[in-house]
Amino acid sequence: MTKVKICGITNLDDALVAVEAGADYLGFIFYPPSKRSITAENCRPIVAALRARASCPLLVGVFVNETADFMAQILDDTNLDLAQLSGEELPSLIAEEGSPLYGRSYKGLRPASLPEAEAEAEWYIAPQREADYPALLIDTFHPTLRGGTGETGDWSMSAHLAQTFPGLMLAGGLDAANVAAAVRQVRPFAVDAASGIEASPGKKDHEAVRRFIRNAKTAVMD
Repeated sequence: MTKVKICGITNLDDALVAVEAGADYLGFIFYPPSKRSITAENCRPIVAALRARASCPLLVGVFVNETADFMAQILDDTNLDLAQLSGEELPSLIAEEGSPLYGRSYKGLRPASLPEAEAEAEWYIAPQREADYPALLIDTFHPTLRGGTGETGDWSMSAHLAQTFPGLMLAGGLDAANVAAAVRQVRPFAVDAASGIEASPGKKDHEAVRRFIRNAKTAVMD
């Protein structure tokens, strides 16, 4: 069954709806230019409430071009599980045992072509990946924006990558209406949505969240 990440969480109500609907990951964006960004101060009580439940999904901090020490500090301060690196970070931040992110991070890529995607995937593939978290995230290419564009990516390219690199999470323009088709074509380890399931930037459409998760997890792959 395909795993699901609901990203751009900014409040507890949205987080609880996603958890109750079956989300496997929740994403918190620590990138101030994003319309869905959150501060560590505002993230902590949401995480504390989620951790107090009988079961809690994996909690992901999303960063853009921050230092490894800064990202690790945010993970520790907010009690998050994983860091998603969505900028131009060096592969060593993920792959070297001396990095404070080793074993608890993965790279988000926005490749413009298949050769670029294959090369970057080789550079950034997370070593020692636990079976319950992604190795890579593939988002839609955009020359300036760091995700959240609402634009659908090249699913044929992503399908090729998913066959080659186990643990691929698919993002980019996914919503409740198209996620089942994406799962069937790409066969990803997981899917990720933010803007496609919002009522407004930073505020989720709760019914859309429920339908997205249901459609992703019930999509039948031939």
